[in-house]
Amino acid sequence: MLTYSFENIDADSMYEHLYRCIKRDILQKKLTAGEKLPSKRTFAKNLGVSTITVESAYAQLVAEGYLYTLPKRGYYVCELERGEETAPPRPEPNRTEVTSQVPRREYWADFVGSSVARDMFPFSIWVKLLRDVTAGEDETALLTDTSAGGIAQLRRAISDHLYQFRGMTIDPEQIVVGAGTEYLYSVLIQLLGRSRGYAVEDPGYLRLSKIYEKNDVTVHHIPMDASGIIPERLEESGAEILHITPSHHFPTGIVMPVSRRYEFLSWASKGENRYIIEDDYDCEFRLSGRPIPTLQSIDVMEKVIYINTFSKSLAPAFRISYLVLPRHLVTRFYETLGFYSGTVSCLEQMTLARFLSEGYFEKHINRMRNRYRTLRDKLLAELRQSPLADKVRISEENAGLHFLMKVDTHRSEQEVLRAAEGEGLRLSFVSQYYMKGESRRPHVLVMNYSGLEEEKIPEAVARLCRAVLG
Repeated sequence: MLTYSFENIDADSMYEHLYRCIKRDILQKKLTAGEKLPSKRTFAKNLGVSTITVESAYAQLVAEGYLYTLPKRGYYVCELERGEETAPPRPEPNRTEVTSQVPRREYWADFVGSSVARDMFPFSIWVKLLRDVTAGEDETALLTDTSAGGIAQLRRAISDHLYQFRGMTIDPEQIVVGAGTEYLYSVLIQLLGRSRGYAVEDPGYLRLSKIYEKNDVTVHHIPMDASGIIPERLEESGAEILHITPSHHFPTGIVMPVSRRYEFLSWASKGENRYIIEDDYDCEFRLSGRPIPTLQSIDVMEKVIYINTFSKSLAPAFRISYLVLPRHLVTRFYETLGFYSGTVSCLEQMTLARFLSEGYFEKHINRMRNRYRTLRDKLLAELRQSPLADKVRISEENAGLHFLMKVDTHRSEQEVLRAAEGEGLRLSFVSQYYMKGESRRPHVLVMNYSGLEEEKIPEAVARLCRAVLG
């Protein structure tokens, strides 16, 4: 029977400590592939902890791909195949983005767009920090062009945040701050080269494909299976740059298991110009368990470029995003692109640096999580009590700010969308996010609830029932 000590676990919760112990034993091969773990009750009794502690640890390990379950049989260790890693020498697709398919108008309820309720943003704190920055900083510093990488204070604050929240050990010099992810995508194209093929997920974020195409690079749309992009199809494409969202894929909600992550790291290690762009766009809003560890944190070959944004966590109007570059690319960045001025004002950067370092960001995220959890639970409860209850199947409701809803209806997807328009609802289906159309998933709605008003949910569900069922 496995035994772990729960003494001196510092700030970790009991389930986090147990999760770390089991994960360490799996990575060190003390627990081998296919080995069965103790049942939750037996394990809990042996360790002297609650069954919920064991259940939470097991659930996190399953989410990350270290364990798998068999119905009524228990939990088993996954096969973690790590390819040999050798250090490198140092007919026309439908390009209509979902947001452009619908005329710009006000909707009674929007299940597609992202937004933040006005009362959720801490305006008073932000204004106070802005005043403090303006009064306390040297005027010359505030009015000077910033470095292409961003001001040192903000890069240090982001580095500390990544360590505390994502377990990433990052030198502030590796961080590049920019005005939104779309700008940073173009920076990466200039840094890595336009002659490289860029692979993206299919289905996926359609605007990303447009950005790459407008920057004159070849885009390969790679189909996916239940674990993410299919490695064989990636290899066949000839692409050298892979852009993925491993911790929460949009729109399917897939969390890439650790075995698939190691496959892609192995793929990247086999070519000098191969890199992985890890897009961690809404990592703060996993509503169950711990945040999924980043691909960058297990990359020992310096092949992963991490990208994230504050637009999701603060508000879409905050066009502040950042890259984490491998160390050897930092030198290339400043040698080839260091002539650029910073694209985010020094005043905004200094204010955000204080917002992060003084603990306001963490409090804001915790408040947002509670708000989104309330919205999600209210929406799911209304759906369970509605005429749709036995007509829908919900999945991926814990991974981020949307879930998937498979609907059983006689109406076609286009009929549902038109009916929803008439009801003042904005909806989208997973099938709308495919570029090539391989293995489209029919009648699966992408239910983004971040912009919903809680008091409108009952009526929104009633209108949704009419749109789907007729």
